[in-house]
Amino acid sequence: MKVILYMAISLNGMIAKSDDDTSWISKEEWDSYSLAVRTAGNLIVGHRTYGILTKQPEFSEFKDLKLVVVAQEDFQTLAQNHLVAHSPKEALKLLGNFEQVVVAGGGALNASFVEENLVDEIFIDVEPIVLGKGIPLFRDKDFAKNLKLLGQKKITDNEIQLHYEVLK
Repeated sequence: MKVILYMAISLNGMIAKSDDDTSWISKEEWDSYSLAVRTAGNLIVGHRTYGILTKQPEFSEFKDLKLVVVAQEDFQTLAQNHLVAHSPKEALKLLGNFEQVVVAGGGALNASFVEENLVDEIFIDVEPIVLGKGIPLFRDKDFAKNLKLLGQKKITDNEIQLHYEVLK
């Protein structure tokens, strides 16, 4: 199973403003992200990210996906095919029949997957904005991982996508 971390970030590495606002992320970036998630057929997110995503009108694109929410406590999900796991490894076990899995935030969940050496590739879509305060791509963990650039492409005239392999 290939584990892919896929995130949009500000130029200075934030995935959201301090108040969880992600309105600065472009439609083109959402379309790129949505295609990757729908192609994989699944998505892993943290509890807070789940709450944010489910309020977005575009979230309906993911209604048929197998979605796993990593959370400390059990809670009620919105759909029968949405499951709760208590760790990154448990989330991957729940999606064991997929060839590829997409992990998409938040910052603490991203850091947990990378720290536990579970991520194989990273897609970063860089938005043309700098945020003074916000939620960083990786939060509350101390690690270092070497990466190999596999590719880059323009999403729009102002946005780029970076694609890395995590060297293990």
